[in-house]
Amino acid sequence: MGAKENQSKHFWGFPFTHFSYFFIWATIYGFLTLWMEQVAHLNGAETGVIFSMMAGISLLFQPIFGILSDKLLFRKNLVLTIAVAGILIGPFFQWAFLPILSVNPFLVAIVTGTFLSFILNGGVSVIEQYVQRAGLANKFEYGHSRMGGSMAGIVAALIAGRLFLWSPNSIFWSCSISAIVLTLLLLFSDKVNLENAKAAGDTSNSLDWKTVSSIFKMPNFWVLSIFYMGASAIFDVFDQQFIVFFKTFFPTASEGTLVYSYMASGQTVIEFILMIPMPWIINKIGSRNGLIIYGFLTAIRILGSAMAPSWEWVVFFRLLAGLEMPLLLVSIMKYISGSFDIRLYATVYALSSNFAKQISVFVFSAVAGNLYDQIGFQHTYFILGGLVVLITLFALFTMKKEDPVQAGEVEDSSAGGGKAAVPPTNS
Repeated sequence: MGAKENQSKHFWGFPFTHFSYFFIWATIYGFLTLWMEQVAHLNGAETGVIFSMMAGISLLFQPIFGILSDKLLFRKNLVLTIAVAGILIGPFFQWAFLPILSVNPFLVAIVTGTFLSFILNGGVSVIEQYVQRAGLANKFEYGHSRMGGSMAGIVAALIAGRLFLWSPNSIFWSCSISAIVLTLLLLFSDKVNLENAKAAGDTSNSLDWKTVSSIFKMPNFWVLSIFYMGASAIFDVFDQQFIVFFKTFFPTASEGTLVYSYMASGQTVIEFILMIPMPWIINKIGSRNGLIIYGFLTAIRILGSAMAPSWEWVVFFRLLAGLEMPLLLVSIMKYISGSFDIRLYATVYALSSNFAKQISVFVFSAVAGNLYDQIGFQHTYFILGGLVVLITLFALFTMKKEDPVQAGEVEDSSAGGGKAAVPPTNS
């Protein structure tokens, strides 16, 4: 406990880093669909293609980003590049998107997909693993830093909705401002206790392709990847055009947008509050169980939305996401730490939790976009929810339990409270 207190000065920069990055994430994913519908005048299928391109192109980034992150460890070259790219979001949507769209709709999907996937779909694993490893070195819980990301969701929902109603393009300029803050934090604020770097896998000179390729021989890696492809990916696909579905319950689009903003704020308030006890809860129930519970909650939320008779019921099921996200975020970080070689942490996270997930998002975004236009939101949600149920049942019977000591769920009493740095590789 004393070590954590002594190193508390190394903690506070990271929640603000999470805040500035996830403000961009929450704003883009919360309001990009609405902007493309009302400003760019794209239909559901065309919007789905752009999200598919974001997912598909990120497949090129994620394996490279994962390996680079494991090599770079605490060097900030890659995270700074992503932060600087985020500064260009405002200029891109203000001056480039619509002119490119007028040339060719598919071209704008490629350009937008490449740009946003570099910052978001590809970049998120870089930011997350960097903070997770900093937590191992500085001895703080990742989930407590991630509260900054939850707070960003609250602020983005409150601010971005009003900015959109005032001037739709202003939401993208708010992302640019947040990216400037992120860049400054990375340069001047985030400090890592390098004396304890081995706790996070000091691999800059030892990681080779043979070690990296060993991941693909682990059955549990494939189980985790399939789970993400079927649960977390469909969670994202469900949310992509959710605001369009939600507005159908209201007489005017502006009224629906405003209520959506309040609802999203409520969800992120719940998420923020639950981030405080969630590391303790996951330490008690185990990170594998946390992932399984997350899968079933996701299915309940999707199927419940499909059957909701009024917007009040939609709000209720949407608020469940405030519980889902802390479950997922804390569980996956601890599960990978406790089930795989810590030297390959970023690579496993990028490949199983992002690369595999984006394959599914790439496929389902376009398919769901077409289904929304053809059979409606409710029927599409029944299909998506059913898939999540099946894939979660698959994970329930096949996903191996993590090592609780290596996951940081319990202390290693034989080592004086220390944690194993390199888990077995035969997971």
